[in-house]
Amino acid sequence: MEWMIHQLAQRAGITSRTLRHYDRIGLLAPSRVGANGYRYYDLSAVVRVQRILWMRRLGMSLSAIAEVLSDQVDEQDGLVAHIAAMENERDRLDQRIRSAREALSLMRAGAEPGMDVVLEGFNDRHKDDVVSRWGEEAFRASNEWWHGMSLKQQRAWRRDRDDLVNSWTEAWRRGASVVSDSAQSLAARHVAWLRGIPGTPTASGDRERAIEMVKGLGDTYVDDPRFAVTFGGRDGAAFVRDALRHYARTRM
Repeated sequence: MEWMIHQLAQRAGITSRTLRHYDRIGLLAPSRVGANGYRYYDLSAVVRVQRILWMRRLGMSLSAIAEVLSDQVDEQDGLVAHIAAMENERDRLDQRIRSAREALSLMRAGAEPGMDVVLEGFNDRHKDDVVSRWGEEAFRASNEWWHGMSLKQQRAWRRDRDDLVNSWTEAWRRGASVVSDSAQSLAARHVAWLRGIPGTPTASGDRERAIEMVKGLGDTYVDDPRFAVTFGGRDGAAFVRDALRHYARTRM
């Protein structure tokens, strides 16, 4: 038994154009093409199109479906990968929703939300780095902590952060030594600030990992231009890094 392209399209609830596209990308070729140029599909082709449409309804991409149908990927493995991709996309969407709600709260309070608030959450932009250094749980815990705050609490946290950064910059510009009491007092304040963020090694009480984190953050402040500019430039960031390293080495 064979079906012409328009018959198969009608029964499958798709268009002939879709079937021709599947042919062009190597996903579903007709069983044969007649002398008149008409495309014909046999029972095996019908079964194949059913599998394609089933996987499409699950949201799988055509490229992922092609891998499954070519036996490069087991059908169950393909679904596992697809589920993981959807879960990641759901997480990204949840983060955007939280950020949008935060921006709306700021607007209703008469404040102008910054672009970082509109586009992302607490440390969403650093997710890959946080996860690679400290694990998925560290990212999750810190973000849940942030989004669990009230707008007033978030504003207070940002003020404390900005005041800490400004104090670092002022100490560097007046030529303070990294081992001076003023610089080491700032380092102690910086570490205490980190301890207040759930999920971080400094908050967990793991001394070795906390020291590693403090030193690693100091390096990041210098190496990442986004952080360096916060401390007045690379030299300012180097001052913070060296002061934190001395504090971690002698007082943690």
